Amino acid sequence: MASLTTDLAPLLLGVLLAATGAGKAFGRRVAGQAAGTVLVRVLNDGRRATRALRVTGAVELVVAAGLLAAPATVLPGIAAAVLGAGFLGYLGYARATAPESSCGCTARADGPITWRAFVRAGLVVVGGAAAAGARTAWWTQAARHPVASLALLVVATAVLAAFSSDLDQLWLVPLRRTRLRVFGHPLGTGRDEEVPVAASVELLERSLAWVAAAPVVRSGLIDHWEADGWRFLQFAGVHEPGGAARPVTVLFALDPRATKDTTDRPAVRVTLIDDRTDEPVPVDLLA
Repeated sequence: MASLTTDLAPLLLGVLLAATGAGKAFGRRVAGQAAGTVLVRVLNDGRRATRALRVTGAVELVVAAGLLAAPATVLPGIAAAVLGAGFLGYLGYARATAPESSCGCTARADGPITWRAFVRAGLVVVGGAAAAGARTAWWTQAARHPVASLALLVVATAVLAAFSSDLDQLWLVPLRRTRLRVFGHPLGTGRDEEVPVAASVELLERSLAWVAAAPVVRSGLIDHWEADGWRFLQFAGVHEPGGAARPVTVLFALDPRATKDTTDRPAVRVTLIDDRTDEPVPVDLLA
């Protein structure tokens, strides 16, 4: 069983790196993801951060190609292990210096860095070390032991899904929604019961709107209120058009009944208001 696991490691790791690498190298949302990572602070430029993510994705694709095409050689496995170690170092630095930043690991997840990202990077290191010890091509082992290979692939896929936050919408979010429909919300007495403000803030901080506005926001939650079916969350910020800093109020509006358990892509409105003129600031944060 150990030799089967070792020989199938290049297939498992190659598919994982191919998926994450393609997301970084060719994803349409890479610029938005890069804006929320620590790379912006390190490189002092959003375009450089985006380019760094795309280059990382290209490297992952090259390593994945080596693992899938030449699984019985040592070099692709070693390269994957080194890549995983680099991921661990990056995550540790980002967690220590900018804990509010997003991971950017897959160019799809918007949430902050959690223990799941460290586990996933650790799995890449372990998988790379195992792949370096492969002595038989994965397709040969799959042909010799089809049932055992299929069972191992299913178990490995389930483990990776459990530690990949960008796959939560495929299994975890539907599971939570089913639980809410069956047992009701633990914080409310009825379907229309509004959730705590802290839950709205948590949902906001996982949204693309927050990632886009993060360079402007300079405070924690200052005030909140509800009007016209929206919950408004107020933050202080600084807008720097043309290098001239101007203090602004950042207002986010979202559904007061929405939580991370009921939706993974909330509708969020963002408005910047100039503190000196009390006029809305015309700016496209996504741009």
